[in-house]
Amino acid sequence: MSEWYDSQKKPSSDFRKLLHERIDKSNPRRTELTKDEQKRLSKLEEIAARLRREENVQNRQLMTWL
Repeated sequence: MSEWYDSQKKPSSDFRKLLHERIDKSNPRRTELTKDEQKRLSKLEEIAARLRREENVQNRQLMTWL
């Protein structure tokens, strides 16, 4: 009985693994940012730091970088 139960559990984990592999292939994630993305990220981090220090940040500056 336990062999049957084990065999029933295996395919679902294999299916899940195959599904994740297929998703990763169809939607590859980039690990490196482009130059523009790096610039935007650094600017947004700077804005976030100012907000954490409770300094004023202009709405148009937020809109520009978001």
